Amino acid sequence: MPRLPANANSQPRWLFPFVTAVVAGLCVLPLARLVMAGISSILNGKALELLADPAIWTAARNTLTTSVLGMIVAVAIGGLFALALTLADIRGKWLLSFLFMLPTMIPPQVTALSWVGMTGPSSPLLKALGLAPPLGSSQPLYSIAGIALLYGVQHSPLVFLSLRAGLLALPRDGIEAAKLSGASPWQVLKDIILPLSLPGLIAGAAMAFVSGVGNFGIPAILGIPASIYTLPTLVYARFASFGTSTFGDIAILSGMIAVMAVVGLQVQEWALKGRDYRVIGLSGASATFRLGALRLPVEFLLWLLLFAILIAPFIALVSASLVPAYGVALSFKTASFAAYEEILFRQKVTRTAFANSIFLASATAFGLLVIGVLTGYALTRGGKRLSAALSAMIEIPYALPGIVISVAFILVFAAPLPLLGVTIYGTIWIILAAYFSSFFAVGLKPVVSALRQLDPALEEAARLSGAGFWRRLTDIIVPLIAPAAGASVILVFLIACNELTVSALLWSAGTQTLGVAIYNLDDSGSYDLASALSVLVVAMVVVLMLLLELMAARLPKGVVPWRN
Repeated sequence: MPRLPANANSQPRWLFPFVTAVVAGLCVLPLARLVMAGISSILNGKALELLADPAIWTAARNTLTTSVLGMIVAVAIGGLFALALTLADIRGKWLLSFLFMLPTMIPPQVTALSWVGMTGPSSPLLKALGLAPPLGSSQPLYSIAGIALLYGVQHSPLVFLSLRAGLLALPRDGIEAAKLSGASPWQVLKDIILPLSLPGLIAGAAMAFVSGVGNFGIPAILGIPASIYTLPTLVYARFASFGTSTFGDIAILSGMIAVMAVVGLQVQEWALKGRDYRVIGLSGASATFRLGALRLPVEFLLWLLLFAILIAPFIALVSASLVPAYGVALSFKTASFAAYEEILFRQKVTRTAFANSIFLASATAFGLLVIGVLTGYALTRGGKRLSAALSAMIEIPYALPGIVISVAFILVFAAPLPLLGVTIYGTIWIILAAYFSSFFAVGLKPVVSALRQLDPALEEAARLSGAGFWRRLTDIIVPLIAPAAGASVILVFLIACNELTVSALLWSAGTQTLGVAIYNLDDSGSYDLASALSVLVVAMVVVLMLLLELMAARLPKGVVPWRN
């Protein structure tokens, strides 16, 4: 038997310190700098001046109001789809699930633009159909209710995913026993299914609330024109009017956003306390209830909702991209592809945005793949306590609103780097660093899921045969987790390519991303160009989601969110 070399242990000595340093640099340092800036502002008395401004508390109230109302809408829509598609014999479940997941994959500013194009007196689609309100009528979405409604539409898939996970784990034996005992479907739903799935519903509601607190795209499109500010849009406005106390002010405002998000998660923990149910028996039944004569009406309701929240807004977005100006009715005479020609061939800004977003998304996806494989190996092979601590640090930036992450990176890189004397502030590299921090958890999850499914005996046999760490990694581990790694790359690319909240404060001339370009085009009044660019972004999202679907059969369960 050959003698094992010194570096043939299952985890090299340098790996865990390396992973710890990466996590500290990407996740701990920026947030620590944000906290320090907030404390400094408090000690200097600037925080009291800021908190005395009534506009701050108005924005905080708007943030809470829209987030809570949006959470209620998300629970209603997401809960209905989760119950129907998980427990009932609905036809076309895959297509319904796939389409229902689209809103959360589409950038929020695109969602807002599509709904603006579908409503109001200037809607090209409504004008073409003769259904537009009289000229001079107000746009109903430019309101607290409009923002909350779109929060609910955007975040309802989060409730759907969380509740469905709980429904799939229900004990089929217990449900069948209740039905055989004479319980009606309503009694089974009320007395067994809903109580057991309540933790998933609460978790989904908490995610919807936290996502609403940090959402920038929707309140920027709908709120700023009506002078309705939430905390994220107020941070953006304060940063745009740069002054001597800007950094301290936005640190305090970002801290308020973070506190709201953390409080929302703590309320979730409090609500779940004492509801940690353990179930036994068969679970994951494909259809617990047969709807019979009700199946057609339920299917009609689901498709009607899907048409209202996704298909009709997208048709309105396409309509707006085909007319020469917002407010012109779509017809065969007015229809034109001029907006697409403009953004693809004439507008240098949009071409730059495409190039920047593809570069940033690709670099983030493949960079996090390399870091994720090493980190996932360290977490699955290391001590449980240290691994749990590192996992928590990685999750924190993803759980926090993106605008908080961007402020944290501004504070870290506003001054030149020590020793090097260079700064990445105002360059594309600060956006890339922020993406690495914000999407670390997204890229890591599929890799960790795959690594935990590997049989350690394979690697142990190679180690006993004298294979070093890199040989085992390239010849055994990477080939076996390749499908999950591919899914990780596509998921991160999909999210990063359409991102706005993180890059909203970090971009400068020449570093615009697609999300920023869409927002700036709409803000400058070029609604047709913004709509055309949004249509292309939606098409790209659908293509990437279909690629994930093609890989689904070889991926660990849960990686492709719209599949059971």
